[in-house]
Amino acid sequence: MTMSNNWSATILTLFPEMFPGPLGISLLGKALEKNLWSLEVRDIRDHGLGKHRSVDDTPSGGGPGMVMRADVAASAIDAVRAQKSDDARPLIYLSPRGTPLNQKRVRELAAGPGAILLCGRFEGLDQRVIEARAIEEISLGDFVLAGGEIAAMALVEATVRLIPGVLGDHASTAEESFTSGLLEYPHYTRPQEFEGRPIPEVLSGGNHSKIAKFRQDQAQSLTKTRRPDLWTLYEKAKS
Repeated sequence: MTMSNNWSATILTLFPEMFPGPLGISLLGKALEKNLWSLEVRDIRDHGLGKHRSVDDTPSGGGPGMVMRADVAASAIDAVRAQKSDDARPLIYLSPRGTPLNQKRVRELAAGPGAILLCGRFEGLDQRVIEARAIEEISLGDFVLAGGEIAAMALVEATVRLIPGVLGDHASTAEESFTSGLLEYPHYTRPQEFEGRPIPEVLSGGNHSKIAKFRQDQAQSLTKTRRPDLWTLYEKAKS
């Protein structure tokens, strides 16, 4: 896909056929067609070694599985960076041992020029290339995937949806979970009653100040119950 002057993602992967996948449908796909953002997918195996284009080797010191080679990964990264000498996009490796991704980092990425995302496979990536290329490690959570592709898609989707013009209603992102430090309040719509459960009366009364207070109270209650870690940070921020 052709790169544009807007927010751009370059994906380095052993499975380029996985993209664009969900990034190419719905609002994100329409925004891609409108060049509000751009996606470039590169096959790491193009930089593999020998006739079999090998990209991995056995772990030093022994152990199970294979490790992606530093020289192969560096070659793939450097080929991207060689396109533009002024490429200021952060280089990110999706890894379960990385810093947990949060909405603050997503907003920072959305405000920048884009990102270069390296999708790992096997047991991991040689530590030396992580250090040599100053790669930022990011995790989606405390679990392990077969590779970094799904994680890369999630990061790109979370970021691209914040780009102006991608979503129809910019205000819809202002009250989402994590934006204010709280989980988002519950939502309701027609029918007025569902299996004996009515929409809360305050939402039908037309009093916007009462509605705002109800939603804030619900957001606080949910956060305190479900995410005490976020609630503690929220309380500290208020004091």
